[in-house]
Amino acid sequence: MRELTPRIALELMAHEGIVTEAYRDSVGVWTWSVGITDASGHRVFPRYKDQPQPLEHCIGVYLWLLREKYLPPVLAAFGGHDPSEAELAAALSFHWNTGAIGRASWIRKFAGGDVAGARKAMLDWARPASLLGRRRKEQALFFDGKWSEDGTALVYDVAKPSYRPKGGKRVPVRALVEGLFAGEPARKTWFDRLFR
Repeated sequence: MRELTPRIALELMAHEGIVTEAYRDSVGVWTWSVGITDASGHRVFPRYKDQPQPLEHCIGVYLWLLREKYLPPVLAAFGGHDPSEAELAAALSFHWNTGAIGRASWIRKFAGGDVAGARKAMLDWARPASLLGRRRKEQALFFDGKWSEDGTALVYDVAKPSYRPKGGKRVPVRALVEGLFAGEPARKTWFDRLFR
């Protein structure tokens, strides 16, 4: 599989959550939507500070970035291996979180045929310790095909004046994500024009 699917997008959202306006992450970086920062190439601050956006916009930009900026290096890291949907989802989740698919030894080991070594090496990226749960879910998905998404995402409000996420309400997003995929050709052109 070499394409993004709704299930892949939902899996990653299950790990990240969604914040509809700009907030400061745990190290003070302005972040928005499904963990998007200015480093992605999409300007977050001040665009979304005190400017909550509809979920459709938040998820649409996330899908655009996932496809345009994150999918190509992940596919390149697989080399000649054609990943399954589960393998692609786990690798994309890892890269979205770390930005390190190109230097991760676990993917090189996997592409080289060392599956046991790759499984073990994936957990080397569980620092800080708070990432261990996510890495274990990615590991279970990649090597055992165990999905953790349930079609919902945690949607957070922003506490002010700290601009930190607060609360978190589980919201069904499967239909919205599938709808965005259904209208993909027109939507992809629109996002390309708007955000490049």
